[in-house]
Amino acid sequence: MIKKIFIEGGGILYLTDCLPLLRELLARGEKAAAILTEENRGEDFTGLAYAVEKVEELEAEDFVRLYRRLAGLPWEILETERCRLRELTGGDVERLYEIYADPSITRYMEGLFADREQERRYMEDYRRYVYEFYGYGIWGIEEKQSGLLIGRAGLEPKDGEVELGFVIARPWQRKGYGYEVCKAVLAYADREIASERILSRVSPANVASKSLLQKLGFQRAKETDTAGMELYEYMKKEEQATQS
Repeated sequence: MIKKIFIEGGGILYLTDCLPLLRELLARGEKAAAILTEENRGEDFTGLAYAVEKVEELEAEDFVRLYRRLAGLPWEILETERCRLRELTGGDVERLYEIYADPSITRYMEGLFADREQERRYMEDYRRYVYEFYGYGIWGIEEKQSGLLIGRAGLEPKDGEVELGFVIARPWQRKGYGYEVCKAVLAYADREIASERILSRVSPANVASKSLLQKLGFQRAKETDTAGMELYEYMKKEEQATQS
């Protein structure tokens, strides 16, 4: 069996339960994945990145996301009134250096690598080991009106829990972007991520971030220490997220 799915924008995704045919398609450079069935479960899937079950239950967005993974393209995650959130790529590195060049950005958090190539390698590893493995991570924030990357926000796995992280470029601060985006990220977490609690860590001196977390419904839980930096840990429980 083979399914040929046309993706908006001109791409084609092939799905098949025949592994020799799948390997042939991949060798030709096609975007293809296996359909996992009871009959082929015992076959050798070595070297194959993706397999799907119950194809009939998948939605159009599932096929688009699978195609983009196979093509090495970033996922579009969500939209707010003024912003789009998407996965970051190596092509975003130069813009990130522009954002992080403002000293206020790194006052309360770590900066980027001094070596831009090291940062690009880190971005590639992040795509492979975070985005592709967990299905979520820290995403890029694009302002719809300008098309500019204006920061990062999202969710990261931390010691069995999920941590909210965010940074907004200086010219877009104090305009409600942080609240708008983080509120949407938390709603996404409620829908897509099975986690009873979401935490966030901030410097005690970072008044703006502490205020934002409290507005989002987080409560201060404890003091902690990361890489020699004193931090406050804020926690948002599932029941609080549901009520917000």
